[in-house]
Amino acid sequence: MALMTAPLSVPEHLFIAIDHVGIAVPDLDEAIAFYRDNFSMTVRHEEVNEAQGVREAMVGVGDTDSCIQLLAPLNSESTIAKFLDRSGPGLQQLAYRVTDVEKVSAILRERGLRLLYDEPRRGTSNSRINFIHPKDAGGVLVELVEPAAQPAH
Repeated sequence: MALMTAPLSVPEHLFIAIDHVGIAVPDLDEAIAFYRDNFSMTVRHEEVNEAQGVREAMVGVGDTDSCIQLLAPLNSESTIAKFLDRSGPGLQQLAYRVTDVEKVSAILRERGLRLLYDEPRRGTSNSRINFIHPKDAGGVLVELVEPAAQPAH
């Protein structure tokens, strides 16, 4: 007789907010200047993420905590470089904020969705991230973001 496992308890909301929208750009400095000069947006955080192969900037929208994330490749092998080669500059991902990336990932896997990583990885400002495969999310690369308790500045 096979043992039955209880389904994971589901929080009221899997996603608690839209965290950011990722935009692939070939040159981060040019993109920052464009958003600053044309839309009066300012960089709230900038970093190099070697593991993800990107130089990135979180650019604030008005007086809200909403951001767009500008992503430029560090080398021709990065995921962003491949995206730019395939699709050109533009929207690359939609990121949702979660309170527990491992629990949400497990629930989504239980529902039959594929995630790109077996375990969460380090994201912007020491957040923990994973991605839902675009083929399982209507063609959209969905990022799950669990913010760090103490974000890097």
